[in-house]
Amino acid sequence: MPEDCIFCRIVTGDIPGRIVHETDHAIAFLDANPLAPGHTLVIPKQHYARLEDIPGEEAAELFGAVHDLVPQIEAAVDADAVSVGINDGEAAGQEVPHSHVHLVPRFEGDGGGPFHAIAPASEEPADEELDEIAATIRGD
Repeated sequence: MPEDCIFCRIVTGDIPGRIVHETDHAIAFLDANPLAPGHTLVIPKQHYARLEDIPGEEAAELFGAVHDLVPQIEAAVDADAVSVGINDGEAAGQEVPHSHVHLVPRFEGDGGGPFHAIAPASEEPADEELDEIAATIRGD
């Protein structure tokens, strides 16, 4: 584990974290700079910079923790919903290079938008472009 990774230091207990959930391969703690009360980060215990780096079994456990935590967080802070997001890579806004999932409680009228608000000025692709992208992702 990189010594300069703040999330790795939380996993090892070198710095405190408000741990709310823990499994063999995943750990969840309250975000120190929350976007809303109850904002939680779910991370793999091993250091993986990007989502694609996490082995399948560990990724399944990570998202199992996300699945379990969403209703618990919602109930704990009386939220109306929870936004689940991953900034996967620096260009996507990832600030800590240790893969993590944000669970952000949402409240009616909180002013936050949907994920489509990330790039509101993007152009709609043509059907041909969508077909080409889909084929490339499938590996056709």
